Amino acid sequence: MKRHVKFWIIGTLQIIAVYSACAQEQESAELYLEAYTDEFQENFFEALKQKSIQNYDKAINLFLACKNLDPSNPVIDYQLAKTYFLDQKYVVAQDYAISALQSTPSDFWYLENLVNISSKLGSPMETYRNRIPYGNIKLQENLALIYFKQDKYSEALKILEALGDSEFAHELGLKIKDSLQQRSPSQETARTKKTVEADDPIAGYRSRMEELIKSSDYVALEKLTKEALENYPLQAFFHYGYGTALNGMSDTAKAIEVLESSLDYVFDDDALSNKIYKELAKAYTTLGNTTKATEYLNKVKTGL
Repeated sequence: MKRHVKFWIIGTLQIIAVYSACAQEQESAELYLEAYTDEFQENFFEALKQKSIQNYDKAINLFLACKNLDPSNPVIDYQLAKTYFLDQKYVVAQDYAISALQSTPSDFWYLENLVNISSKLGSPMETYRNRIPYGNIKLQENLALIYFKQDKYSEALKILEALGDSEFAHELGLKIKDSLQQRSPSQETARTKKTVEADDPIAGYRSRMEELIKSSDYVALEKLTKEALENYPLQAFFHYGYGTALNGMSDTAKAIEVLESSLDYVFDDDALSNKIYKELAKAYTTLGNTTKATEYLNKVKTGL
């Protein structure tokens, strides 16, 4: 359990280092940090577990306990927003979602969370212009992707027009055009395969990711997949690789978000779908949610 949720500790370590005036004081501070970290991690991990089995009130209380320990952590704001959303408390969820996005405007899942909440509230995203870094380029790209996933093609195209003649806008524009023309899955798969074969950087990224997955080098895999997704955000395998890296690094909650989202980018690729299902089963098993783990294992197609 202590291996989970280590990504927020660095800032606390820096604070402790500043206030440790001598070796003895530093040793005492480190002992305190160890106890603090254990409490935070245990609350966080238990909150994820309770959220996964729909005990939302208990999960919220545990996440709030984490927030008391680390008030400025955007991960906690995000999880609170997600849990309040699942509990249908959309106004409270909105405030936490905005807080998370203000801290990390480039995060896809923070933005997707706010988009989902705004939809429930009937509030267009434009109403948040003064509350989030709306003009951030990465945020705009993510918003276009989210609209594409939700089949809101006109909204996505409007954002792409504002982004200009970028590689991202061109690639997503083609995807939207294909969707509007209602191309069949088999046609989309053939086009995607040709793209991969013709584009050496994509094939190179995938080959390196496969090697890192085999060697379980999750730190290197996370770095590589982040870089790849910056350049090619519509590649399903890159999303799978990122989710696998997060899962391997015990960032289970975000791994599930990434892996479930990656299924939206898969077009008639049963082999890749199987990989994603198995990784999701592993993540939900870690959270103790055997029902969801079994659900995904049952989706795996045999004989591939």
